[in-house]
Amino acid sequence: MSLSHPRLDNWQIPSGFKAISSALEGISVYAPASKEENENSAPAEFKCPNCGASTRFDVGAGGVACEHCGFVAEVKAASVGLNAAVFEFTLESLKQAERGWGVERQELACRSCGAALSIEPRALTGTCPFCGSHEVFQRSATSESLRPRFVVPFKIENKDLASRTREWLGKGWFHPDGLASQVGMDLFTGIYLPFWTFSAGINAVWKAEVGYERQESHYNPNTKQNETVTVIDWVWRDGRAHLNINDLLVCGSKRISGTLLERISTFDLRALMAYAPDYLAGWKALAYDISLQNAWEEGKANMREKAKTSCHDQIDSSHVRNFNMSADFDDESWRYILLPVYVASYRYEQKTFQVLVNGQTGEVAGQKPVAWWKVWLAITVLLSPGALLALIGLPLLLAGGLGIVPLAIGGLLFVIGLVISGFIYKSALDSEAA
Repeated sequence: MSLSHPRLDNWQIPSGFKAISSALEGISVYAPASKEENENSAPAEFKCPNCGASTRFDVGAGGVACEHCGFVAEVKAASVGLNAAVFEFTLESLKQAERGWGVERQELACRSCGAALSIEPRALTGTCPFCGSHEVFQRSATSESLRPRFVVPFKIENKDLASRTREWLGKGWFHPDGLASQVGMDLFTGIYLPFWTFSAGINAVWKAEVGYERQESHYNPNTKQNETVTVIDWVWRDGRAHLNINDLLVCGSKRISGTLLERISTFDLRALMAYAPDYLAGWKALAYDISLQNAWEEGKANMREKAKTSCHDQIDSSHVRNFNMSADFDDESWRYILLPVYVASYRYEQKTFQVLVNGQTGEVAGQKPVAWWKVWLAITVLLSPGALLALIGLPLLLAGGLGIVPLAIGGLLFVIGLVISGFIYKSALDSEAA
């Protein structure tokens, strides 16, 4: 049977058949698969054995449950925790890795932000949870991506999210008044996000010039007094540091703000379970769009920073220059896992803001609009005392030297106000643009 016929563009392999080798170039041949092969390749179906209705993984019940008759089936997956198997960076391990989700899935693709969300074939949804756009369409899910090997199931139920997010929205004085009551946060989407975990040993060797302070006394002919000055003596120092870093998390998707994810990445990997398609029943999942290699480069950069910090901790002075470090990695390993996150987006004054909730711990992070008039008012209040004293002290200083005290105090207060104002401004900016 050939796939080259023009009227067979949408032809698919019949159920129960498999591709076999063909003696003719350009001709594809299919034959009936064995009973064992059919059983192993059949996608998992989530139908209630009692009433035939659709089922979903129920967080409260801890298994696949039927919302129609109440039937609950326990997920047959082993609890592995931190003992979950790891994989080396070898071509062989990638070849042996399974592909796809292990169950029939569709993709909800967003024309606005480009997100591709894995959903069940019968799921009805018309909104992208990442950007809130309605410009979405469904297509067949790809089976080329690696299959996740482990998953942390959802623990927080959807019904608990409204109170958590209202409390979070009400925090912070520089946000609009009554924000929690003005914004509806009931439309959360539970999504399993792709994560790579990396473990490695790092052997770091460092060398730097380290400065040590000492005091010297000199005679100043202008003042005719001895003055003490600080002198820094520079000495070359070197050392070694060894670190074992385990389960460094790197998100496998560009669709989620890394800043927000970092704020809720308090996952307990001791709850890792062996992956089973049952966990995805009734839930959405995001396939990775950051490859293993690219994620590893990000992970290595993060590990190098940790090694650099460890090396700096060995230096017994705050004066360091010409610091140089080389780091060798060994025992590198990785895992591909799914972690539970609730995602929601809301609009406030024509702007879209994103909120994430850790589906295991309930921790909330997100973007919140800023009432900038409050920020500018606070900055004005902080800077005014220093500026006012400086304005009073300057004319007095010019008039006869009496203004040195208010001028000095004013300058000090202005600098303190400037530092606090900078912190407030950055916090407000980060809150809105995370």
